[in-house]
Amino acid sequence: MIQTVGALPAQQQPEWPDAAGVEDAVAQLRSMPPLVFAGECDLLRERLAAVARGEAFVLQGGDCAETFAGVSADNVRNKLKTLLQMAVVLTYAASVPVVKIGRLAGQYAKPRSKSTETRDGVTLPAFRGDIVNDFDFTETARVPDPYRMVRAYHASAATLNLTRAFVGGGYADLHQVHSWNTDFVRTSPAGQRYERLARRLDQALSFMKAIEIDTDQLRTVELYSSHEALLLDYELALTRVDSRTGAPYDVSGHYVWVGERTRQLGGAHLEFAARIRNPIGVKVGPSTTPDDLLALADKLDPQREPGRLTFVTRMGAGTIREVLPALIQKATADGLVASWICDPMHGNTYEAPSGHKTRRFDDVVDEVRGFFEVHRALGTHPGGIHVELTGDDVTECVGGGDPIAEDGLGSRYETVCDPRLNRTQSLELAFLVAELLESAS
Repeated sequence: MIQTVGALPAQQQPEWPDAAGVEDAVAQLRSMPPLVFAGECDLLRERLAAVARGEAFVLQGGDCAETFAGVSADNVRNKLKTLLQMAVVLTYAASVPVVKIGRLAGQYAKPRSKSTETRDGVTLPAFRGDIVNDFDFTETARVPDPYRMVRAYHASAATLNLTRAFVGGGYADLHQVHSWNTDFVRTSPAGQRYERLARRLDQALSFMKAIEIDTDQLRTVELYSSHEALLLDYELALTRVDSRTGAPYDVSGHYVWVGERTRQLGGAHLEFAARIRNPIGVKVGPSTTPDDLLALADKLDPQREPGRLTFVTRMGAGTIREVLPALIQKATADGLVASWICDPMHGNTYEAPSGHKTRRFDDVVDEVRGFFEVHRALGTHPGGIHVELTGDDVTECVGGGDPIAEDGLGSRYETVCDPRLNRTQSLELAFLVAELLESAS
């Protein structure tokens, strides 16, 4: 399905049945305060410039698709807890600064491989995320409703408010590392390993206090929001001109990316991303050629500005070692200063015999290993990981140190779209990545 935004085609857009409702919803969004500020986006661009130089590492994670029902203190805290634990492992075990980016406060729209879904002979519009329609498989629920964009704005505002309250209110204090590990994770192999690391961190903090080093800066963290810039009616309505610079920023999130399905060079999504000043990501899959990569860079980052552009690879475990080297070699030869981040989730999805969409943890791990192996062989910097995860004890991805079997997927399969790593699996992945970072340094 292709529609147009301005003179350019825009893929993956809903077929709104109510044009007047779209105009009204967009008008409401244009009158709303920004969700993030341009200065925060600029600071993130500086942090990502350090990643591009090989001086830092990105940890980006969160839900595949956020839901309105998921906007609660418990859900936000659990996701934050997962990111904080992973960041502690990466920072302390690998001795590398970690740029923390949540896949949250805006990830309400999802691309679909088909515009319709059929069950038991009934065909309805596909679920495109809570920002467009409802997950329930009924005719009424699946009608695209433009006023859900306004609900998504308020849900994002609430999520950001909760996140900032947790981060600024002491929850992210490194002195609280044990309190992040008091639930189901604690008894897992990864949780026990984390507890040992936390005790070493306690010792380090006690030493710093004993020699009168100020540790106040360890009581909070920088956490940035991100989502796919998919629903253009929403993103355009939340694009504002910065009073300091006169440049446009998408104030729906600090960092937005263009997906594999919408990165057409002549399309509206790339044109939108090229015009805003936010740091930008673009997903690159196994069909991406070196010339494609340079064309994307020329479009999104013609000035070759450090921190502006991030390539997010999503190749699949069986493909990354074959495809990625030529892309990095071409980028290096051209003098690109982009960051490289590995998304080990989207290329490794399959359907289990039970009918559940799932991923093997071993495949996720293997793609991350391949990502590091390629960069190590070429002498370039593996800049980060982009992971779909949750802080809950779900059963959506098979395997891991506290393994989930295919026949156990139905126990707590809660995602409305793609399968996520639970917190135990996420923590296990963080330890693996820390080891890879140590060996790469």
